[in-house]
Amino acid sequence: MSVAACLALYGFAVAVLAPRLLRLVEHGGATPRVALAAWLSSIASTVLAWAVALAILILDLATHRVSSVPHRFMDSCLVHLHDAVIGDYGLPVQTGLLLLSGVAALAAGLVAARLVRTLMKARRTTHEHARMARLAGRHHAGLDAVILEVDQPAAYCVAGKPHTVVVSRGVLSALEDEHLEAVLSHERAHLEGRHHLILALTRGLATVMPRIELFTHGAAEVARLLEMIADDAAARIHGRGTVLQALLTLSGIADGPAGALGVAEVGLAVRVERLAEPAAPAQRTRARVTLTAAAGAAVLIPLAAVGVGVMGLVICPPVG
Repeated sequence: MSVAACLALYGFAVAVLAPRLLRLVEHGGATPRVALAAWLSSIASTVLAWAVALAILILDLATHRVSSVPHRFMDSCLVHLHDAVIGDYGLPVQTGLLLLSGVAALAAGLVAARLVRTLMKARRTTHEHARMARLAGRHHAGLDAVILEVDQPAAYCVAGKPHTVVVSRGVLSALEDEHLEAVLSHERAHLEGRHHLILALTRGLATVMPRIELFTHGAAEVARLLEMIADDAAARIHGRGTVLQALLTLSGIADGPAGALGVAEVGLAVRVERLAEPAAPAQRTRARVTLTAAAGAAVLIPLAAVGVGVMGLVICPPVG
C-alpha cells in the first residue's frame, strides 16, 4: 500500500509541477523533439502512476495484504487504514472506506470510458472529413493531394483511409511552387509521424480532465511542438527560408476542421521566430540536457517506486 500512496502522490506532484518546470526549460522550441518527449513522458507517467496506484490499492484491500512492519515510510498510517477496511474499527468505518474505494474505482472507470468515447468520436470525425474532402475535391497526382475548388486559402491534413492532404485553390494561387512544396512536405511530415494519434490522445485527456493543467496546457504545447517538428522536416528538404515565407504567406488562413493539422494554425509567432532566428548550439544543448533530465525523471521515479515496493515485499514479506 505504501507503493500505491507514493505513486498517487507522485502523480499529483507531476500534474502540478511539470507544466511550470517544462515551460521554464523549453527554451522557445530549441529542441522540439526532446521537448515533446518530456511533455509526453510527464503526461504518460502521471496517468500510469494513478492507474497503477488504484490497482494496487484495490488489490491490497481485496486480498487484505499489508506490511507487518509498521515503522517504515508511510506504513504506520496505511496499517491503520487496512485495519479499518477489514473491520477492526467497526462496520460503519469499514463500509465507508469500502464505498469510498468503490466510488474511486467507478470514477476511474468512467473517465477511462469517456476517454475511449472521445477518441472514437475524434477518429470518426477525421475519417469522415477525409472521405468528404476526397468526394468534394479532385486528386492531383503531381502533388499527391486533394484540391478543393474554393478561393479561401486552406492547407491541412486529416487522418483517414487513406490519409489525405488537402489544399484549396486559394493556396495554389497564393504560393509559388517551391513554397507549395514546402507546405506539402510539412503536412506529409505530420502524417508520416502519426502526429494525429498523439494529438487525439492528448486532446482526449484534456477533454475528460479539463481541470488538470498538465493535460490541458500539455495538449496545447504538444500541438505547438508537433508543428515545429513538421516545420523542421520541411526545412530539411526545402530550406528554412522557404518554409518561413510559406508560413508568412498563409498566416491569415482560417482554422481547419476539427482534428486537422494545418500548416499555419498553431503557435505561428513562435514558429516564425525560431525559423528566422535558429537557436544557438549552446542553447540547443542546454535545452536538450534539461529536457532529457525532466523526461528521465518522469519515467524513472514511478518505476523506482514500484521497484522499492517489490524489494520491500521480497525482503520483508507480509505475515499471513
